[in-house]
Amino acid sequence: MTEQIDPEPGAADPATAPAQPDAGSRRRLSTHLVDIAPLKASPAFARLWIGGAISGIGAFMTSVAVSLQIHEITGSTFMVGLVGGISLLPMIVAGLWGGMIADVFDRRKVLIASSLVSWSSTLALIALSFWDLHLQGGGGHAPVWPFYLVTTLNAVATTIGSAARGSLVGRILPEDMISRATALNGISFGAMVTIGPALAGVMAASVGLPWTFVVDGVLFTAGFLGIWTLPPLPRLGEPVEAGWHVLKEGLVFLRHAPNIRMSFIVDIIAMTFGRPYALFPALGATVVGGGALTVGALTAAGAIGTMLTSLFSGRIAHVHRHGIAISRAIQVFGTFAALFGLVTLLAMRGDHVAGEGWGGTDLSVLALLCLAMAGMGASDEVSAIFRQTMIITAAPDEMRGRIQGVFMVVVTGGPRVGDMYAGALAAAGALWFPPLLGGMAIVALIAVLTRVQRAWREYDAQAPTP
Repeated sequence: MTEQIDPEPGAADPATAPAQPDAGSRRRLSTHLVDIAPLKASPAFARLWIGGAISGIGAFMTSVAVSLQIHEITGSTFMVGLVGGISLLPMIVAGLWGGMIADVFDRRKVLIASSLVSWSSTLALIALSFWDLHLQGGGGHAPVWPFYLVTTLNAVATTIGSAARGSLVGRILPEDMISRATALNGISFGAMVTIGPALAGVMAASVGLPWTFVVDGVLFTAGFLGIWTLPPLPRLGEPVEAGWHVLKEGLVFLRHAPNIRMSFIVDIIAMTFGRPYALFPALGATVVGGGALTVGALTAAGAIGTMLTSLFSGRIAHVHRHGIAISRAIQVFGTFAALFGLVTLLAMRGDHVAGEGWGGTDLSVLALLCLAMAGMGASDEVSAIFRQTMIITAAPDEMRGRIQGVFMVVVTGGPRVGDMYAGALAAAGALWFPPLLGGMAIVALIAVLTRVQRAWREYDAQAPTP
């Protein structure tokens, strides 16, 4: 809240001074802007946050570039969606195992090791993409399976690292700053997804896919420096040996944690049925036009919504009914997903041809799709802020690694199931069908679950219970 300051001696009496609406507007705005106190309170968190934002831009560049690369090799939306399907099972294992080792070993060391593996996979993608470019000179393409293999390795390393990263935040920040730190993470995530895909689209269309992967390899340095400068973060309490008994202990805890468990379920529903990203290459090639530029614009639109929500998140500390807030946000997300499908349907059923706008796009259709993506990004970020805050504050520190491991399985595995869902239904029906059907399913399923789960409806952040 804005601090009230007494007038200085000799200053005009506020009661008789002319009204200053601009000053009042600035005060109201300041209470809604994101709180940067966590960056000031913890230099370690600040370095981790800045480094993660920079390296994340490169990571999202690679995510878009891989989709474009596989679509270029195969010409198939289903094959693009299969990127997520192939890596799903290894990621589930990595999330559970990675969360366990984050609770057993020094979390800083776990994060360093996983980051080095992720960096190596990026270097491998660079080599594969240059190889494909070389083969194109002879009219051929590289086989697609090495790309699946390397992206799966990258997904495994990222899942383990993210479990360690999420579990250490509660050690470097006080509890009352967790929600504000989560909102700050939304800004960095928004910057990653805004700049990364847009830059990937521009670079892929101008200098080619191999150099797009190269940029990720360079930007990763910043993220690694933020990790390297963390303080030691060993396990609190008595040391234990990694093994099945540690993992089982975490699963038993989750079984008796209905609110944390529900936060996972609602996110799985949203990511499975409301994720149209696998459709972007085909939309750019057929419905909208513009190719890689359209893919970048649609992805960036979602991130802009995410970033705006986090930027104006100053009031989040006053919201305590996190269960209700999450449910309502996900229903809004589903509504925008259905809108995305409806716009695609109308564009495909009309007398549509690619326009003569930017990069050959139909700008009116692109604008409406970007609006839907921005709404999805904004509502998803509201849900994410409260879900992550609930997970960190309701779970004890000795369980946070394992809970974060399950959380990473959900947030990284769910989108991959969503990519498979979108790719399979688009191949069997049409591009508009997966988001329109999925959006309606999200709204209905969340309404039912919220009604039947009383503990979820009554969750109070002032007395967090797992």
